[in-house]
Amino acid sequence: MITIEEAGRQAVKFVRKSLGLAEARVIKAAHSESGWNVEVEVYEESSFIKALGLPTRVRDRNVYLVSLDDQLSVQSYEREGTTA
Repeated sequence: MITIEEAGRQAVKFVRKSLGLAEARVIKAAHSESGWNVEVEVYEESSFIKALGLPTRVRDRNVYLVSLDDQLSVQSYEREGTTA
């Protein structure tokens, strides 16, 4: 049986690889009928400052929602607050 720690590690690994980030951490994980739902917190370059072309160390806090099936395959992911 898959543990909550394993689901969290898999979600963090996926987000780090997909976004090219060095750090990410689980802030919420829950098992559901369809698998695992994990929220992963990351700090990314400020998209606003970047769009202006300005150098900065400002980072935006973003949360990604990652859905995994019971074999820990990623089914979907999205940045929180970007759904229609």
